[in-house]
Amino acid sequence: MEDDRRVKLERIRAAGIDPFPPSFDGVVPSSAAQAAHGALEAGDETEDAYRVAGRLTARRDFGKSAFLDITDRSGKMQVQARKDVLGDESFDMLISLDLGDLVGVDGTAFKSRRGELTLKATEWTLLAKSLRQPPEKFHGLEDTETRYRRRELDLMANEEARELFILRSKVVAAIRRWLDDRGFLEVETPVLQPLYGGALARPFTTHHNALGRDLYLRIATELYLKRLIVGGLERVYELGKDFRNEGLSPKHNPEFTMLEFYEAYADYGVIARELEELVAYVATEVGYDGEIDFASTPWRRVTLRDAIEEKTGIDVLVHRDRDALVKAAQDKDISLDPAETWPQLVDELLSKHVEPGLSDPTFILDYPVELSPFAKAHRTDEGLVERFECFAGGMEFANAFTELNDPDEQRARFEEQARQTEAGDEEAQPYDEDFVRALEQGMPPTGGIGVGIDRLVMLLSGRSSIREVVLFPAMRT
Repeated sequence: MEDDRRVKLERIRAAGIDPFPPSFDGVVPSSAAQAAHGALEAGDETEDAYRVAGRLTARRDFGKSAFLDITDRSGKMQVQARKDVLGDESFDMLISLDLGDLVGVDGTAFKSRRGELTLKATEWTLLAKSLRQPPEKFHGLEDTETRYRRRELDLMANEEARELFILRSKVVAAIRRWLDDRGFLEVETPVLQPLYGGALARPFTTHHNALGRDLYLRIATELYLKRLIVGGLERVYELGKDFRNEGLSPKHNPEFTMLEFYEAYADYGVIARELEELVAYVATEVGYDGEIDFASTPWRRVTLRDAIEEKTGIDVLVHRDRDALVKAAQDKDISLDPAETWPQLVDELLSKHVEPGLSDPTFILDYPVELSPFAKAHRTDEGLVERFECFAGGMEFANAFTELNDPDEQRARFEEQARQTEAGDEEAQPYDEDFVRALEQGMPPTGGIGVGIDRLVMLLSGRSSIREVVLFPAMRT
């Protein structure tokens, strides 16, 4: 099959035609032509001329005429080719093209007898010869592994895949609009960092030859963004990639997209209300009509302590050391790993016993300080911090704090994280003296949040795997 396509390629070149021309100006989306002629009746003709371009996805031959489907990002346009209009040589070459070839067509609009808007071709141009057979037309590309590894084939064959990634782009654009309209500044902070920080995770390590030192792919943008708050920018956000050296799962990809925004003079209560507004706005902008109710606010709020006790019967704040918590879990027929630290055990109870049951948006509030090295101490409950995570569809998609701005307390938290590292927690936060020095300059009261864009797109598109919403997900060899 590929040999046949290469034979055609050589025939095209022998005819003096460039099979890979450099440009094709003046193209309009097929959807624009469709929208302009919605009122045409079947059989109506116009003198309105359009230039469309796309992939040849179907052809129906009728001797001296043929109908072809040209598919672009916005949809499909039917094209009528007639020998008496194009001439014998041009017509014969057009109908000899292979499915998958990229073609540009000039023509006038009319409605076919079946009521489909069609372009009567007056000229056509080969834009790129396809040397490989496209995915099978009627069933699309169904093999999951191939869809993820060869996303170009998935997009070519499956309209649903194209619509999904157009949706993702709209989600990101709507987020930017919402933040920009409220005075937030979009900024960029380093991806290669001399010290990773801002989350409890293992980093990827790389080496800079000229500097002769190891660097880390960032696991979060938090610490740099808060240094900008110190500098007086007051409202900042970054949309970008973070990297965490962790396992693969339906909710985890080692490279993922995060939104973080920070607001001076706000606390986690303000940030929670803004998250409700932001997500409801985005859902409306992209036409979300799924089962999760993002529009009804305020969303449910429950403390971490109460949420875990509701599902397991265990009060984690009463059993506030590793051995006591393991024993309390055993009494409830729940197995916990005694080698893990107390914060890790609390997180496991939350992720395994609470998170899967949170369908509609829910804020889990007020975490133990051991789980939150950058959150401000709770103003009324000792041992807790002002932090929430937001869950929907059985997964966490946002994490926020009233930010810790006391440099001495931050230094003490870093020292406690060092002790956690010695106790075997590989994801504990390393000490960042530059960040402490920045806090010593004075940071105003601040609220901040991280929102997982991949997971938010999963929720808004009804997908259950992160690999569905990432164009090129990480795959095992």
